[in-house]
Amino acid sequence: MERSGKFIRIRCSKCKASQVIFGKASTKVRCLKCESVVALPSGGKAKIRARVEEVL
Repeated sequence: MERSGKFIRIRCSKCKASQVIFGKASTKVRCLKCESVVALPSGGKAKIRARVEEVL
């Protein structure tokens, strides 16, 4: 049985801070350090606007 969503470690393209987000985020996700938008909801998988480092 496969899980429907995954967690993703991303690196902000603006300040290079790393954080973990949910791959199917239903709200706008902001960087914890600089507050820039790193992911947007799209009805399914989130549109990632940062560099993906690892899928957890």
